[in-house]
Amino acid sequence: MLKVPAMLMAAGRGERMRPLTDATPKPLLQVRGQPLLQWLLQALAQGGVSRAVINTAWLGEQIEAAFGIVFAPAETQTRLPIGYSHEGRDFGAALETAGGIARALPLLCPPDASGEYGDIFWVLAGDVFVPDFVFSASAVARFAASDKLAHIWLVPNPAHVPRGDFGLSVASAAGISLALNLPADDAQPRYTYSTIGLYRKALFEAPWCCDIAAGNPRGIKAPLAPLMRKAMDNGLVSAELYAGAWTDVGTPERLAQLNNLTPMDAA
Repeated sequence: MLKVPAMLMAAGRGERMRPLTDATPKPLLQVRGQPLLQWLLQALAQGGVSRAVINTAWLGEQIEAAFGIVFAPAETQTRLPIGYSHEGRDFGAALETAGGIARALPLLCPPDASGEYGDIFWVLAGDVFVPDFVFSASAVARFAASDKLAHIWLVPNPAHVPRGDFGLSVASAAGISLALNLPADDAQPRYTYSTIGLYRKALFEAPWCCDIAAGNPRGIKAPLAPLMRKAMDNGLVSAELYAGAWTDVGTPERLAQLNNLTPMDAA
């Protein structure tokens, strides 16, 4: 198995989820009997991910208290080490997606990392429910063999994102599709970024991310989308469409809907 680490983005305030998130961080809200973040850790452990790094800010101490430094689901022999990037403790607030990833790079890709996969890692939001997604070694191997800086999974547009985020090219002869940064007036279909992707460390370094020093020691806030669009314009982001169950658990209504559905209904 080609083991690479994964970063779980869990630092957000969850404003749209209030009042549920006033005393509980959104990744710890219950979905079908267990914390939302636990579903993702289980999937990462089953996929053979080497370790998880979780960034925190709002009520981050609750997340570390819930999962500790090793995730060991009772039903398997798997042990998934967990590290934390405490943005709230270090800088007083979340650093947004690119800023948070840059801050966590020393944990994701330590200086002693070596080999073909030492600069590759998964990234996913800690507030999506995607029970059937497989974090596969084959996806890692395919990405590692490419020249791309990122490979992302897109999903059909949910009702709350009617226009989507990015386009998707027709697959090339080699079976590769590109994520497209389409102009606002382009009529091509757009899809929504699932928040799941494979990334190379280089995307968060110069020349793509020039304003943030290694490890983001100044705590610079930076969104991911501008970096992604720049890389897309240079043909360096591949993509594929994911048609499995996927929910951005961003509002109390979506959370309630998930908890009222049976697993069969959600499939």
